[in-house]
Amino acid sequence: MSTDAYTWSYLDADGRPTTSDALPALTFPSQGEAEAWFAEEWEEVRAAGVDAVALLRGEDVVYGPMSLQAMGE
Repeated sequence: MSTDAYTWSYLDADGRPTTSDALPALTFPSQGEAEAWFAEEWEEVRAAGVDAVALLRGEDVVYGPMSLQAMGE
């Protein structure tokens, strides 16, 4: 993965990274594209058991963790 690629890190209720076949491991060329994807998919991500997300650029945290529990309420 390019160090300039953006990815979402999915976190459980304890703040630990979590993975699942239901959670896509996508990379995005820009922060805007990563955020646009998440704006469309956050409900599915939350339904897959994710408690929070963080946006990464390479290994660096851009922001987060951001709780999904209060979103959409």
